[in-house]
Amino acid sequence: MSGQNYAGAQRRSGRAVTGPETESSDVQRNAGRGHSQKTSGPGTGHEQVRLNAYLAHSGLCSRRDADRLIEAGRVTVNGRIAHPGEQVDAAGRDHIVADGRVIGTSASPIVVAFYKPVGVTCTERDPHADRTLADVFQFPTRLTYAGRLDRDSEGLLLMTNDGVLIDSMMRGSAGHEKEYVVRTVRRISDVDLERMRRGMYLRDLDTTTRPCRIERLGDRTFSIVLTQGLNRQIRRMVRACGGEVKRLKRTRVLNVELGAMKPGQQRILTREETARLYQAAGLKAPV
Repeated sequence: MSGQNYAGAQRRSGRAVTGPETESSDVQRNAGRGHSQKTSGPGTGHEQVRLNAYLAHSGLCSRRDADRLIEAGRVTVNGRIAHPGEQVDAAGRDHIVADGRVIGTSASPIVVAFYKPVGVTCTERDPHADRTLADVFQFPTRLTYAGRLDRDSEGLLLMTNDGVLIDSMMRGSAGHEKEYVVRTVRRISDVDLERMRRGMYLRDLDTTTRPCRIERLGDRTFSIVLTQGLNRQIRRMVRACGGEVKRLKRTRVLNVELGAMKPGQQRILTREETARLYQAAGLKAPV
């Protein structure tokens, strides 16, 4: 990222961190809706984009949450209340206000790799949480996490101001890879690892997991690559085998690796990493 773009990111105001809690069918229904197109109105010739995608691109929120804001009548376009499915000018010529805040698209997408420590809850505010993400992650631009980790897990979180990237990465049907290293209290047998590898029925979720890649690393340690994000999926799979997770660390999301980072450390992705991430997520790489 150039110094000019980074300085521009620093000047943009807003909360430092927030994020969607889980995957949702709303995200799947909205898949692909954010693509821009030429307006059919006579004499305009301006590129149009759906309002929910515009709000997501701005870093305000995810596309799902943008839909909720619009449906609640909390967004105006050129002084009038917006309606679901509305299209706006992609270049920012329309005056858009959400909850009293004037919205503009982010000129430079930012993606930050952050090592979430154990004991940190992925939320902005939680009266019952000892530490939240807002307590340990600081950045001059408001960023949102793409794919949460539960409080007792640690490892790689991708933080970004691009809501469309988040929506793409959270879409379970896309099969995006996330890799973890798991340490259990007792040894999980080869037979049980094979059960997990092939896909197993989880009674409490009433669903069968997708096949996944598993490699034994030690007597009580293995790596696992998932292509879905069920709630506490790995812990539930291990429990279904009669075991218990002692330590769970996410080491990779798509092409981005945790590497040698330590808990609490963060780094901005390189231009090359960011381009490969967007391509892996099925999006056009930012210029």
